[in-house]
Amino acid sequence: MNSPSWRDFPAAQQPQWPDEAELGAVTRWLAAAPPLVFAAECDLLRRRMAAVARGEAVLLQGGDCAETFERVTADAIRGKLQTLLQMAVVLTHATALPVVKIGRMAGQYAKPRSSPVERRDGTELPSYRGDAVNGLEFTAGARRPDPWRMRRMYESSAMTLNLVRALTTGGFADLRQVHAWNQGFVADSLAGERYEQLADEIDRSLAFMQACGVDTGELDTAEFFVGHEGLLLDYESALTRAEPDTDRTYATSGHLLWIGERTRDLDGAHVAYFSRVHNPIAVKLGPTTTPDTVLGLIDRLDPRREPGRLTFVVRAGADRVRDVLPDLIEKVTAEGALVCWVSDPMHGNTITAPSGHKTRSFDTILDEVRGFVEVHRELGTHPGGVHVELTGDDVTECVGGGNAVLPENLHHRYETACDPRLNHTQSLDLAFLLAEMYRDRPGVLSSRPAPRR
Repeated sequence: MNSPSWRDFPAAQQPQWPDEAELGAVTRWLAAAPPLVFAAECDLLRRRMAAVARGEAVLLQGGDCAETFERVTADAIRGKLQTLLQMAVVLTHATALPVVKIGRMAGQYAKPRSSPVERRDGTELPSYRGDAVNGLEFTAGARRPDPWRMRRMYESSAMTLNLVRALTTGGFADLRQVHAWNQGFVADSLAGERYEQLADEIDRSLAFMQACGVDTGELDTAEFFVGHEGLLLDYESALTRAEPDTDRTYATSGHLLWIGERTRDLDGAHVAYFSRVHNPIAVKLGPTTTPDTVLGLIDRLDPRREPGRLTFVVRAGADRVRDVLPDLIEKVTAEGALVCWVSDPMHGNTITAPSGHKTRSFDTILDEVRGFVEVHRELGTHPGGVHVELTGDDVTECVGGGNAVLPENLHHRYETACDPRLNHTQSLDLAFLLAEMYRDRPGVLSSRPAPRR
């Protein structure tokens, strides 16, 4: 007997599509469309994530809080990719470990919301749920959920992936070029002196390899994967594909998908759906998460306890992470599950500035990452990496950082469609400071380097 479909379970955070016929037409179109990613790529990422779980690699994931159709431009995509590549070089050198790079890209078009409606000046309209569902403009027409937007989500994701694949294999990701970008950052940053030593070490390492005649051909390209929150189950299920030679099915909308804090109900549709696909998957864990819930997620999503299958992304908040995380890690370790532990220092630290802008303090973000690393050191486990919301642009959305954004300047370039992101400089600040944390106690990390990029 076949197991129940995800449709047999309550599905949280799904749009109220006004026209079922239109929804059916869109999902049929998606079901006939080519996959955005392929099973072999997902399997490769699963092996890379297994290395993270074993303490043999580090994860770096980042990108927009919410992608928008308007920002599917070559410059915007190139800027995010450049930022992540620059961060990865710093972390690779500091940890002497491969860095698994995943863009929060090519699919991050849908957002869960705390309220289904938004009220302004006495007018109530459906909340903006991301460009995959409706428009940001506060009008009845824009806020009407439109299933045809999921087709545009697919097409925009395909364009993003095409450019990412071209850039990462066509010379843009050359390690020597990425290092030159970092040298420029160190020279221009107000905090550059602090990072100068690490940048010089990387420079000497590259010069040493060249002097020794090492074949640096592998340094011209970089492995890069994409992922997003698998929120819209109509979209995800329409892009699910079965491999003809195996009994495996894959979500082909992205390499790694995650279940959000608001949709990780053990008896909900999202857990039911993701239990049936073979991709590596992640789950966001907020400050109220209990060990029983985490163990239940492992039983449903990783019953065979396979390293690389399951990642827990902790978003507890800087004031809670040191209290919440130890119990979760200890219970999972005692269970014998080898999962990846990753810090999301963004979502638990959102505040409202006097101007009314949602923002995040760079110092608070850094403190949550520091707490995450400290807990793992105390327990002798592996701080697997970070998951951050960032952009390659010089936006003014998060306050602080080396070239500090002040609260009174948030309005200058506040461009996010949803939550505030680190700008290019703040992202690199975070990478250099995280590198210092990893290097403080190198015994926690494996020291086995790998040439893979």
